Amino acid sequence: MKIEWKTCFRIAVSIFLLYLAVTYWTTAAGLLSTAFAAALPLLLGCGIAYVINIPMTFYEKHYFTKSTHPMAAATRRPVCMIAAFLTILAAAALIIGLVVPQLGECIRLILAEFPGLMEKAVTYAKDQKLMPEKVLQPLLEIDWKSQLSGIIEKLGSGLGNVVGGVISVVASVFSGIVTALISIIFSMYLLISKDTLCEETNRLLRRIANGKWNEKIHYVTSILNDSFRRYIVGQCTEAVILGVLCTVGMLIFRFPYALMIGALVAFTALIPVAGAYIGAGVGAFMILTESPMQALLFLVFILILQQVEGNLIYPKVVGTSIGLPGLWVLAAVTIGGGISGVLGMLLGVPLAAALYRILREDLHRFEAVQAPAPAEEKTEAVPATEETE
Repeated sequence: MKIEWKTCFRIAVSIFLLYLAVTYWTTAAGLLSTAFAAALPLLLGCGIAYVINIPMTFYEKHYFTKSTHPMAAATRRPVCMIAAFLTILAAAALIIGLVVPQLGECIRLILAEFPGLMEKAVTYAKDQKLMPEKVLQPLLEIDWKSQLSGIIEKLGSGLGNVVGGVISVVASVFSGIVTALISIIFSMYLLISKDTLCEETNRLLRRIANGKWNEKIHYVTSILNDSFRRYIVGQCTEAVILGVLCTVGMLIFRFPYALMIGALVAFTALIPVAGAYIGAGVGAFMILTESPMQALLFLVFILILQQVEGNLIYPKVVGTSIGLPGLWVLAAVTIGGGISGVLGMLLGVPLAAALYRILREDLHRFEAVQAPAPAEEKTEAVPATEETE
């Protein structure tokens, strides 16, 4: 076998780069971290563009598609992009408008009623003999109202001594706002010129990869794109279903803040499996201002609903939308969460779906090649019968 010098050169360069990476790993990791931090707004912009492109594509399919007027074609992309951004912003504003005012009111009520609640709790524990007398007596002598006022005053006086911390927080918030604006602007450029970018990417792939590798890259990226797209749509569908079920159940059992808590649970359910518990905790906190017993019953209700959602609705809705069996959906969420927390939960399911689909189709092709050809039907020769004389 003839070995070309280009092949030897590539092997030598690869070995040398691997040696440098192993020897100077700390420096290389620092450079990668710096590069990632510098490119973070652009990466966030790519993520925003990918999510916004889903409703944008839907709008493009219904925006004067049968019209031949040049104005319709010229305005289709920007109008649909603005409509997609407004849709996402409207949904976020609706949830914030429902949750934040009620949450602030609940915090105010809890601060106002906390002393009375503590006194009632200690008195109830004493009457029911739930705790020893030595423990309850000091609690009965505490003036909870003055203690709470003292805590609030200390927090207020402490805030005046942390000017440096406030400046640091303001700087971080300003940096986050700038990063968000750059990401949104970059995502707009991506969405406006997505057709041109796809064409240029295809030209680059045809230049650096031969036909076989080019086909493989297109095959894998198309499966990844389809899996992530179906996952986002399925996750949003599942969140809406859970929010509606939570709202209906709360109305049936006459829990307070049904509409607002249902919207909050639907929003937090975008985080796979564990998200609904976050919304449930905030909801229980708000119901606590009305009735501690109802708050406890709400926790029982949301626990049962979450079990039904996690074991029946989520695997069926999300698993069906991305073509991944429910068993592997739960496995992907568990493993992804263990590796990288919430981000691992979000990325684990679509990545597992893409891998499952690639392996399944490869297995089908292999079995089709290895399967024996169907045996031809053998027709037995019928011996010629002598004609009757």
